[in-house]
Amino acid sequence: MGELAVDLARFQFAFTVSFHIVFPAFTIGLASYLAVLEGLFLKTGQHKYIELYQYWIKIFAISFGMGVVSGIVMSYQFGTNWSVFAEKTGPVLGPLMGYEVFTAFFLEAGFLGVMLFGMKRVGQKLHFLSTLIVAFGTLFSAFWILSVNSWMHTPAGYSVNELGQFIPEDWWAVVFNPSFPYRLVHMVLAAYLTTAFVVGGVGAYHLLRSQHNHLARKMFSMAMWMAAIVTPLQVVVGDLHGLNTLEHQPAKIAAMEGHFETQKGAPLILFGIPNEEEKVVDYKIAIPHLGSVILKHEWNGEVKGLDAFPEEQQPPVTLVFWSFRIMVALGFMMLAIGLTSLWLRWKKELYHNNWFHRCCLVMAPAGFIALLSGWITTEVGRQPFTVYGLLRTVDSISPVDAAAVSVSLAAFVVVYFSVFGAGLFYILRLMRKSPTKYQQALESKTSEASSSITTTTHLNP
Repeated sequence: MGELAVDLARFQFAFTVSFHIVFPAFTIGLASYLAVLEGLFLKTGQHKYIELYQYWIKIFAISFGMGVVSGIVMSYQFGTNWSVFAEKTGPVLGPLMGYEVFTAFFLEAGFLGVMLFGMKRVGQKLHFLSTLIVAFGTLFSAFWILSVNSWMHTPAGYSVNELGQFIPEDWWAVVFNPSFPYRLVHMVLAAYLTTAFVVGGVGAYHLLRSQHNHLARKMFSMAMWMAAIVTPLQVVVGDLHGLNTLEHQPAKIAAMEGHFETQKGAPLILFGIPNEEEKVVDYKIAIPHLGSVILKHEWNGEVKGLDAFPEEQQPPVTLVFWSFRIMVALGFMMLAIGLTSLWLRWKKELYHNNWFHRCCLVMAPAGFIALLSGWITTEVGRQPFTVYGLLRTVDSISPVDAAAVSVSLAAFVVVYFSVFGAGLFYILRLMRKSPTKYQQALESKTSEASSSITTTTHLNP
């Protein structure tokens, strides 16, 4: 199989999964946020919570739909471009994907209609239960998908038959493989932060227009609490995930850190330009020994470089190096936002500081960028394998030629930018609408309906 066909197939899958990953991540966080809003309404009776629920539910519905559509396309690519991978890993990964459909997706699909359209048709408690089930379904879906992805990084609980297929021997070991707990927690927290910064950005936008918008105040406050609480936790989880990766995928860590040579007392390279031909990082800014302290918890701990691995098993350095730094930089910017919000809240200036609102508005898409950067770090860092250490990418592709893949790739690019571009445009239009005006419109429609019913009653005694 030609190298160009492999590269095009990889790029096509990367393109489609990049579109897909942002929507489920957003809906995971948004579904939980909606459950919290409705729960607070039932507990306190304050209508501001249900008003925010009605504001965000339409955005959730559109995002959920785009996530489902983009996910369906990916499954077809396993049969068209990656049939060898599907054949060899199917006995392990196929059932896991099936469990995701039969459990998580069925929960979401079964109760989504009640959640979206049943607020005035079923009791409040039943509707709240539907929202909780949909929120749980999104998390359960993440559970299975992350289990699949983690097994590809740290395969466990399998044997290989005479056909070269991976056969499950211990399902507990397959599902709860060594990297799965870290990836699951890291991803769920990333989804919550992604949603928090979108909600915070929308709240900041409306506060810049009017600092007295009580619904914008509430959504902004809740988002900032999430940023302040979850971001430090994410930093800790990210560090633990990194140590787990060091244990099971040390070559990836070497690429992430820009360590071409094994060394004791390795520095932490903050910035630089990896030179893969010369095996050095040019113009680097580094802190001596800190790399060893972080990775080995020793001042002069030995950290493996890429020279410890055969060249044909080394991942691409430049892309992994920079995507990792983008993710980390955005993470610390989120941490700064969260801590600043606590300070402003203490000074009672959270709703009145325009420069902070502008910063939050700019940071609204930060979660999506960090999410994609983290995914690039994870998946490109796994190369040149699809199943780490066992199945190479070049041996996973279908017998297709570059021309066929390039045509389908071009079609995907045109369709995706058209369809999802239109969906994104509509979501942004909904976000621009003030939640207060949205609620006034709902009340106006309700009033008109009540007036119509009253008039009809008088005319037909």
